[in-house]
Amino acid sequence: MARIGRETIVRGEEGHAGAVPGLLIAAAGAVALGIGAATSGVVAIIGGVVLAVGIFASSVLNHVRVEWEFYDRLDKLEKK
Repeated sequence: MARIGRETIVRGEEGHAGAVPGLLIAAAGAVALGIGAATSGVVAIIGGVVLAVGIFASSVLNHVRVEWEFYDRLDKLEKK
């Protein structure tokens, strides 16, 4: 089995680990949303906001780490 380096997993198009920090934030927000729904409305609102921020952050991280580099290479190839 071929060894895959950390950079390949995190930065490569085939690996989507670059968006993991945003997804972890979203998961924490979802947990807070669930806890807040059972106990307090304020915690539910905060959890919902954190969940939304996490989802947005994972989308931005995916764009910056994967799509941006991919399209940059395509632009360089078109210039040749």
